[in-house]
Order: sequence, then structure tokens, then C-alpha cells
Amino acid sequence: MPSKKNAPRSFAVISLGCPKNLVDSERMAGLLQADDYRMVARPEDAELVVVNTCGFLGDARRESYEAIEEVLRLKRRGRVRRVIVAGCLAEREKAALLEKYPEIDQLVGVFARDEIARSAARIALGQPHEPALFRPAPSRPLPDTNRLRLTLRHLAYVKIAEGCNRLCSFCSIPLMRGPYASKPIEQVVDEAQQLAADGVRELVLVAQDTTFYGVDQGGRPQLAELLRRLEQVEGLAWIRLMYLYPMHVTDELIELLAAGGRLLPYLDIPLQHIDDEVLQRMRRRVTRDQTERLLDRLRERIDGLVLRTTLMTGFPGETDRQFEELLEFVRRRRFERLGVFAFCSEPDTAAAALDGSVPDSVKQDRRNRLMAAQQEIAFAWNASQVGRRWNVMIDGSVPGQSDAYVGRGVADAPEIDGQVYVTGAGLKPGQVVSCEIVAAKEYDLIGVAEEPEARG
Repeated sequence: MPSKKNAPRSFAVISLGCPKNLVDSERMAGLLQADDYRMVARPEDAELVVVNTCGFLGDARRESYEAIEEVLRLKRRGRVRRVIVAGCLAEREKAALLEKYPEIDQLVGVFARDEIARSAARIALGQPHEPALFRPAPSRPLPDTNRLRLTLRHLAYVKIAEGCNRLCSFCSIPLMRGPYASKPIEQVVDEAQQLAADGVRELVLVAQDTTFYGVDQGGRPQLAELLRRLEQVEGLAWIRLMYLYPMHVTDELIELLAAGGRLLPYLDIPLQHIDDEVLQRMRRRVTRDQTERLLDRLRERIDGLVLRTTLMTGFPGETDRQFEELLEFVRRRRFERLGVFAFCSEPDTAAAALDGSVPDSVKQDRRNRLMAAQQEIAFAWNASQVGRRWNVMIDGSVPGQSDAYVGRGVADAPEIDGQVYVTGAGLKPGQVVSCEIVAAKEYDLIGVAEEPEARG
């Protein structure tokens, strides 16, 4: 018998993968709440569980499989009544996922997510329904308003576009998310205003390729125009940019970043590699010279710039010389934030058919060497911040300690970068305080609050 804890019309969401997927999870949660479902924290306490999956890389797919299997175990034990599996893995594997897990009640593709409440109603009533629900990619992204947010109250992600046109040889995103489609500026601004009215102080803009924003609609980059509009939204303190492709970083955008204000001098620009031959095999459509000149422009014109990048080791055909070139580049450029992935061959991508496979042990060794070099750079940069003043967004209090808080500085994107531990009195989540940095501890900093609401 189902557990009494399964309150009627209760649901839980398991959201996996990137912030773009998280926005989809929040939208689905909002639609269920609008249909009189009540969200609970634990899957075992829910009548309905939605697993929003990631299908991007092998590790992400394994995590998604494990989450599905755990929820289906709860279903077999009577702790959960119905299970909906949504998102990128559903979109990528389609009917094969139902063959693997026939106990799934409903499969919902990426572009069918707004039909989730109707799907939940049909399976709850035992009505006939298609077990797999998929829709083609729309010409304009689906709206992300009326979300039930799963982040901290003062933090929200805004997806400014869907899909990607880059067709990098290693990437499966276009297979799941379709071609690039920008949201109209007014739609993004409306979402930002709704979020700000709901208490959001930091807005993190995401897309698969942020700098391409607007090119698909008007033939030219429109990110700077969008940012000018967002800076006028009342209530916001910080606007952070993620996932900027190195192409289409315009002088207009750089000038806007250099001007400061609510737009943070933080740029996440995944470069993947620096050797021209590897970049060509990756189909990145950018050269080392173009990348170096872009980095020079950014450093010269944006005061206090923090750069994050992502690199890949062991791409098919990568030689020892090409890796050493990448390592030298990292040591010389000294990115404040950097992540490294070992290449993973993805089915149905162009890279899967390339020759020159690199042994896994070599991929991992190269990754470890890059990360070791970056650790020295990151620790040294953190140590150089001691004695400086930082504006810190307070995320919450430190459990069990009085007048101790945890937050993030301009250099710290949520979930992926470091944190700042702050000593102060009466601080509140979402408050921006000026702090003196008094110590560095590996990737984190320790500060003392000087004055409240220094920025925003």
C-alpha cells in the first residue's frame, strides 16, 4: 500500500545537470504548483516525482540513470505512486529509455515540459496517454515565467536562449536542444522583473552560447542591448554572465562591462583548447591568435576582471606537444577560475568518428597536470586578495555559529567557484556587504564585514 506520507497531489523534483536544466525544473514545478500540487522536499514523501535528467556526458547520464533507478525502487516499495522522467536524457534516448525502465509513467521531452501538469493529471486518473511525449524545438524559446524556484531566494538563473548553432565536434547539445533560438528582449526583461519582485538580487544569465544572443533573430549580437535593459530592473544588485563563446564579444559589450554598475566584471568563456590544430578538429571556428587578442582586450579594458574558462584534455589527436602548449598557456594567462574535463566520446557526434584516440590514462594524467598548475595559480590569487576590500553577497548563516555567514564575491559564481566566510552582525541573505579580506584558505576567503549594503 502507498505510504500515508504520500499526500495527495504532492510532488518532488530531482533536478540534474546545468543551470539551464534547473530553469526547466523550476518552470515544471511552477506549473504543477499552479495545478494545486504541493512540493515536498523528499521524493519518498511525494505522490509524484519528476526526475529532470541530464544527457550531456557519460558521467551525467550515469547520474541520471541512478536517480531514475532510486525513484523506481521507491515506487516498487509503495513510497512513490507515479514517476515522470523529463529533460535531456529523455530527449536523447526517447523510447529506448522506456524500454530500459518500463515502470516510468511518463517520459517528457525538453520541449514538452510545459505540458507536464496535463501529463500528471492524465496518469493520476489512469487515462489513456502516450507514454512518451515529445515536441519539436520551437522557433522561439518557451517562457520561463511563474517558476517555483529551487535556488536561494535571492539568486536566480535566466535562460536567454535555447539550443546551439556551433556544432562543435565533441558536443551533443544540438542533438537534444535543437538550433539556437534567442528569447525576445522584452520576454527576458519581463522574467527578470518578475524574479526581482520575488526577492532576487543576483541574476545569472545562461545560454549555450551567450554572446550569440540575438544573431539568429536580427543578424547581429544583441547581448549588450539586453544587458542595458536588465540593468534598469529595480531590485537587482548583481548581473552575472556565463557561457560566453569567444566569438561575438563586441567592443560594445566590453565597454558595458568596463563601466561597472550592476553588471559584474566576471566572464565565463569556455575555450576548450588553445592549439590551432586541436581547435580545428573540435570545430571551434576560432584560432589561438584570435583568442589571445580577445583576452588581451578584456584584461586591458575591464578593471578587476575575473576570467573563468573550461578546457579539455585528450581530444582525439592531441599530441604531447599540443598538451604542453595548453599547459604553458594556462600558466601564462593565469585564469582566476578554471575547470578541466578529460575528453569523453559522445555517441552521434563528429568527434566519435575521429582517429587518434588518446588512452584514458593519458587523458587523466594531462587533466591532473593542468589542475595542479591551476591550483597554484588559484591559491596564489586568493592569497593576493588578503587585505583588500570585497563586496560580498550573503547567501546564509554558518550553522551552529553566531555572527558567521557564508557568501560569494564578484569572483564567485554559484556552485562552481569559491566562497567567502564573513564575520559580521545581523547580516541577511541577499545583502551585499563590504568586507575586508583577512585570510585565504585554499579556494575560499575569510572576511570581516565593514558596512552593510555597499553595492546595489
